[in-house]
Amino acid sequence: MAAADLVIIGAGPGGYVAAIRAAQLGLAVELVEKDAAAGGTCLHVGCIPSKALLESTELLRRIRHEAGEHGLRVPAVDVDLAALMARKGRVVEELARGIGALLKKHRVRVHRGRGRLDGPGRVVVAPPEGPEVLLEARNVLLATGSEPQALPALPFDGDRVVSSSEALSFSAVPPRLAVVGAGAVGLELASVWSRLGAAVVVLELLPRIAPFADEEASRELHRALRRQGLEFRLGATVLGGEGTGDGFRLAVEDDKGRAGELPVDRVLVAVGRRPLTRGLALESAGITPDPHGRIPVDASFRAAGSVYAIGDLVEGPMLAHRAEEEGLAVAELLAGKPGLVNRDALPSVVYTSPELAQVGLTEAQARDAGREVKVGRFPFRASGRARALGDVAGLVKIVADASTDRLLGVHVVGPHASELIAEATLGMEYRAAAEDLARTCHAHPTLSEAIREAAMDVAGRAIHT
Repeated sequence: MAAADLVIIGAGPGGYVAAIRAAQLGLAVELVEKDAAAGGTCLHVGCIPSKALLESTELLRRIRHEAGEHGLRVPAVDVDLAALMARKGRVVEELARGIGALLKKHRVRVHRGRGRLDGPGRVVVAPPEGPEVLLEARNVLLATGSEPQALPALPFDGDRVVSSSEALSFSAVPPRLAVVGAGAVGLELASVWSRLGAAVVVLELLPRIAPFADEEASRELHRALRRQGLEFRLGATVLGGEGTGDGFRLAVEDDKGRAGELPVDRVLVAVGRRPLTRGLALESAGITPDPHGRIPVDASFRAAGSVYAIGDLVEGPMLAHRAEEEGLAVAELLAGKPGLVNRDALPSVVYTSPELAQVGLTEAQARDAGREVKVGRFPFRASGRARALGDVAGLVKIVADASTDRLLGVHVVGPHASELIAEATLGMEYRAAAEDLARTCHAHPTLSEAIREAAMDVAGRAIHT
């Protein structure tokens, strides 16, 4: 068999997107995936199923708590958890079939099995059944993603102490749920199960939730989630825990060093993820991971020789869309075209209610970097569209360079922040100034007007606040 132009190990967002783009560019591509369908963690036990659950449970929350404000009298609403989970499954299955059809359309040859390197230009595939298969490759792309990180003092058991994968498919609502970690995954799943009736307490080692976010945005989100019934214990260290027959007892120390116990039914550990390099035989290609388990790469994502790596395997935020961008870049580089990822314009989102979305630098990061900044803000309570929606929590905050007015960061906490952030990302990609956003006409009444008003406020001339 002739050597393929590109063999990709891993068919998550980075891998399958790279495969399709490389095939579009005329390369012969083979794709290795250990699971039965492409899509990776994002599609099967991450981004997509969590958003399906968030959508279903947010609908439930609004019916229960906001319908009356709209003059809608709704009788008691019951939850069929099995049907809710079945809907989530259908969403995943439909998208997985779509990806499979796209790979077939672009003549990407897919191999089911676990792939590993076998020296330069060689990939071995171990299928679920039958003999191993050797693939010859001019180039190899590693795109195997990541896996949940456990706490040494609180290992996963798949039942009482679980990762996000299991927490997406509980067969019953846990009466008491502890969530360890107040990042995106922890806050989203805490919201899901709280809306379904669990008493949820979120434990976070650091002094605020969403610690990666701008501090003002973090505070806004904290207030909103607390009003919805989530309990937060900040500065909390989980020391360990043990089963109690029908529950679990967590040992927790607060920020003053006082130890205590927290009785719960289940514990979701959401303290981050680690690169999934196990079994790749990196040493056969001369690749040594860094102390964090990441694969070092150069500016073109080359790890060694003709082996490349992207996404959660390499340094940077673990975001599905970053993996996609890097997969596109590698495919285009291998086809002799320019390939570049602008990491200064990578948005990130927490899909709670309100949503939190950001792109670029926080105010603190900009100041720590020695930048003189101007800041503009606009609260959603002053937005006519947000008032009509009945969803006024949060704000837009814009951080701009004080001398050039160039956008440095945009932070949104509020309704549909995940969609609004695209305008800011486009602006940063094209090196826009705050004045560019302020001078751009926005339809009225829309949520996007909040972006314009915040940009106007950078120059001290917001109209509606």
